[in-house]
Amino acid sequence: MAPTFRTTPAALRIQTDAARHDPEGFWLDQARRLEWATMPTRADDKDAGWFPDGALNASVNCLDRHLETRGDHVAVIWQRENADDVVRLTYREMHNRVCRLANVLRDHGIRRGDRVAIHLPGVIEGIIGMLACARIGAMHVVLFGGFSAEAIADRLHDSGAQLVITANVGLRGAKHIPFKTTMDAALRLHVGKLAVRNVLVVHVTQDDVPLEAGRDFWLAPLLEAASSACEPEIMRATDPLFLLYTSGSTGKPKGIVHGTGGYLLWAAYTHDLVFDHRADDVFWCTADIGWITGHTYVTYGPLCNGGTVLLFEGMPSHPAPGRWWEVAQAHGVTTFYTSPTAIRALMREGDDVPGRYDLSRLRVIGTVGEPINNEAWQWFADVIGQRRCPVVDTWWQTETGGIMIAPVPGAVTPRPASATLPLPGVHAVLLDEKGRKIDAHRAEGVLCLDGSWPGRALTIWRDDAVFDTTYLKPYPGHYFTGDGAYRDEDDYYWITGRVDDVINVSGHRIGSAEIEDAIAADRDIAECAAIGVPHALKGQSIVVFAVPRDLAGGNARKLVDGILKTVATQVGRYAVPETVHLVADLPKTRSGKSVRRLLRKIACGETDGLGDLSTLMDPGVVPALIEAVQSES
Repeated sequence: MAPTFRTTPAALRIQTDAARHDPEGFWLDQARRLEWATMPTRADDKDAGWFPDGALNASVNCLDRHLETRGDHVAVIWQRENADDVVRLTYREMHNRVCRLANVLRDHGIRRGDRVAIHLPGVIEGIIGMLACARIGAMHVVLFGGFSAEAIADRLHDSGAQLVITANVGLRGAKHIPFKTTMDAALRLHVGKLAVRNVLVVHVTQDDVPLEAGRDFWLAPLLEAASSACEPEIMRATDPLFLLYTSGSTGKPKGIVHGTGGYLLWAAYTHDLVFDHRADDVFWCTADIGWITGHTYVTYGPLCNGGTVLLFEGMPSHPAPGRWWEVAQAHGVTTFYTSPTAIRALMREGDDVPGRYDLSRLRVIGTVGEPINNEAWQWFADVIGQRRCPVVDTWWQTETGGIMIAPVPGAVTPRPASATLPLPGVHAVLLDEKGRKIDAHRAEGVLCLDGSWPGRALTIWRDDAVFDTTYLKPYPGHYFTGDGAYRDEDDYYWITGRVDDVINVSGHRIGSAEIEDAIAADRDIAECAAIGVPHALKGQSIVVFAVPRDLAGGNARKLVDGILKTVATQVGRYAVPETVHLVADLPKTRSGKSVRRLLRKIACGETDGLGDLSTLMDPGVVPALIEAVQSES
């Protein structure tokens, strides 16, 4: 039986109209979703920020305010690597743990405005650490567990973090990942230049690691001795909540700063609206908390709304295919939010694998991180959603704080591979190359956003000028997303890829996503990435890196010919790739985005300066790509 949803088309139109015609009143009304120490009387102040006269605490909104009515309701289900090892913490228990850690941080000199680096695997202490920082007004700086020592050191130095929370090791399948050893190496790289005074270590396993006297401490004994009562720091809505590093087009990470009141409201508002949140939901977002998706839809959004979050320590297909579906069945997951990369990997396992499990409790399934191709969308809808769950294909960025364009279940009809419509309060526009607004339907241009919204980042850490240059100055009066989009006759948006991923071949502007979507229709190809490289005659030529479903058993020439024919048929002869490399895998970030900057350098033979590869999902992919390209030269 198809599920029913709270938001109807008429209700969504009313919200959209209210946000458009009276944005101040709309957002002040939405602000009532939160518990304020001082209720704001102003919403968007262009000079002072969002809700500038409001005051609140983020951890109070995620925990304390639920204690009376939902204190014994499960807040977090932590599924360990071992299927029999499950930890369920109620809101009351989470509150106890967060307060204890907050007191430990205060005991180690952490105060309002200080930065605390959190460098942890998929353990519950990650969420607890974020909320403990928020409780005392410190900014958390979550560092992805796969970063190299060099990448960690750079971020510690840039952020000025005074304390680090890490683990002895992390578990990734059967492997033990040396978290503490990596952190020690990072701290040695900038001796005398880092502000780190203490390192608190979580015991994930019984693996022993060296502790530096006076600097390093096991966390468990400190928590046991700490008080479970901790008075929250009341913050201005415009005070920073966290600092999170994201990759820039130059390859240099940018420290994105998000505020407290606006960001928290956006997290709660979008989680509730886009996922049709209900009190008995079990919400599973598979993202690592080291990325913005994990911040907004693993921690702040669901917990602010009093939901139950599933946190999984393991891998999708370990120890055997179907592990994710086994977990979803065991915990009665109702909302499942993951990346197109993960969906394509799960597709390779075959339809029979998810068919072994009971996924009947699923109501909403979503995708995030990159545009999803038609075939993967359809498989997700048909096989996982069983043709009854809407697919919410969400578009947003680290800088936006939360979802901006997505189909609202029950109110917007999804379409394969389309992000569909902007949410109420989001004003998306298409601009041409000269910055002129394109009003026509069936139009393609640069995707920008008019005005502001509560979740928009405050700035880039210690660099307001770069924030303005990157996002506000390219198209004055608009927020520049860096993405291109197509808008159809029904005003649905289709993300075509980064503007800097547009390839100009003999005057023809071709979006990399357009080529990739065409190739995705070839069932012999699992995934691909298209890039532009310099060409003496055409300006640029197109190079495609393609991952066959069966690299070993396929006929290479036949596969390449199939790709060329598909692009010629689906896009046009002008878009046919000059070169196709058949490879075993693509370099991707943890959010699943292909790193075209790396592919471009490899295709051009510029392999001496590839930079830090530790941010990749699998850095070992790169040498294989270099070898594949060189062998075909």
